[in-house]
Amino acid sequence: MFRLKLASCMAENTEELCQVLAVYLQSQLGVPTECVTDVPWQERERLFDQGEIQLLWLCGLPYVHKADLEQSRTELLVVPVPVGERYQGQPVYFSDVMVRRSSPFQCFLDLCGGSWAFNEPRSHSGFNVVRAYLAELGQRAGFFGEVIESGAHSASLEMVLSGRIDGAAIDSTVLEWIVAEREGIGRQIRVIETIGPSPIPPWVISKQVSLDLRCELRSILLDLALEQRGREILARARIARFIAAHDADYDPIRRMARKAERVMLA
Repeated sequence: MFRLKLASCMAENTEELCQVLAVYLQSQLGVPTECVTDVPWQERERLFDQGEIQLLWLCGLPYVHKADLEQSRTELLVVPVPVGERYQGQPVYFSDVMVRRSSPFQCFLDLCGGSWAFNEPRSHSGFNVVRAYLAELGQRAGFFGEVIESGAHSASLEMVLSGRIDGAAIDSTVLEWIVAEREGIGRQIRVIETIGPSPIPPWVISKQVSLDLRCELRSILLDLALEQRGREILARARIARFIAAHDADYDPIRRMARKAERVMLA
């Protein structure tokens, strides 16, 4: 029997939504549905590429890499619209450059020669967009004195809080979630620059899934905000609604990736 599997390759705060969404989708589709959380996100992405996971929430940069393959098996399904005035009802997010509140840094350029953490090299918000931003500033190499790959946005934040590094760029939706969940964090950090907006990480689906099921899944997710249970699910993830998207919506990430190719952080 076919079993629909979904997963998130985003920050750890997205896993609760995936688990609740799996239960909801099963009730709507009448198809056994499960959320895969028992392997690292890198393995989840590999399983998606192999067709063993069919529905995935992932960063926009790996999305465009998959979509641009000659025989791509990845299709945009829907995109989330975050809750918050700064997003203006659009499917976008930002990269917030943050430092310790007690640090002397007042803007991004103040970090020249300092220490920097990024989550991982296939991240748009933590890595790709920063290199593209440096390209726009005319910087090609050596801007930071030290650069560390932290492995996750939350790990970058912890390194800033501990004083191990000076700054990091963090997905704005992740930072907002952490500040809301962890009392006192907001008083320990400052956002000194905001890069963006960028197209938000999308939900994608394998083209190995039948066209009928893809259409049905898209319809269910687009209508999620129209009923009480759906709004409750979305609210827990700080999402206003899902909307339709087109591949061309991610052209800004493609352009930034081309700029970023010419830049080394240190």
